[in-house]
Amino acid sequence: MGHPHPHPYAPAELHLPGFVPLQLSQAQILVPYLATSLFLLLAVWLISGRCSRRLSDTDRWLMCWWAFTGLTHIIIEGTFVFAPNFFSNQNPSYFDEVWKEYSKGDSRYVSRDPATVTVEGITAVLEGPASLLAVYAIASGKSYSHILQFTVCLGQLYGCLVYFITAYLDGFNFWTSPFYFWAYFIGANSSWVVIPTMIAIRSWKKICAAFQVEKVKTK
Repeated sequence: MGHPHPHPYAPAELHLPGFVPLQLSQAQILVPYLATSLFLLLAVWLISGRCSRRLSDTDRWLMCWWAFTGLTHIIIEGTFVFAPNFFSNQNPSYFDEVWKEYSKGDSRYVSRDPATVTVEGITAVLEGPASLLAVYAIASGKSYSHILQFTVCLGQLYGCLVYFITAYLDGFNFWTSPFYFWAYFIGANSSWVVIPTMIAIRSWKKICAAFQVEKVKTK
């Protein structure tokens, strides 16, 4: 029986039975992810320009965002939720490697922290499909578009609040170095704070304006 591999995560006493070290480098993980993301954004941008109804540049950018975040929730976060033994797979998939790498910035993932798994599960199962529905709603000019976007944004912001607050309450010591704290824990999650906040404000204004117009019509 071989000796267990030491893990690179914090805290050092974290117990990870059967841990299999990373087999891909950081570049081998990040470059395909970034390239695929850019391809997706470009594809949605080009397709949105060919919609039957004329869309504003803002709506086209929103379609890009909702497609990106929806697929990220379903594919990336979904594989974390439904692959509890990703850190011990002898033949790890690309997604196993993604989460072993990201865990350098937040070891609650590799340790399967219940709160983290719960938040990610809700995000993958509910917010992911809802984000893709937002793409369709914007493209089709559905009346529920802004209500849907506002609701999903609130869900994303709530998830981020729980994510950061529980990290603080649990000791705030889940990263291996300041680099991984800023690059992964803060940097990789900041988009899901800034962008949903901006979209929520915009959708709230659009909803209020629509109600105001309806109120005037009924006078």
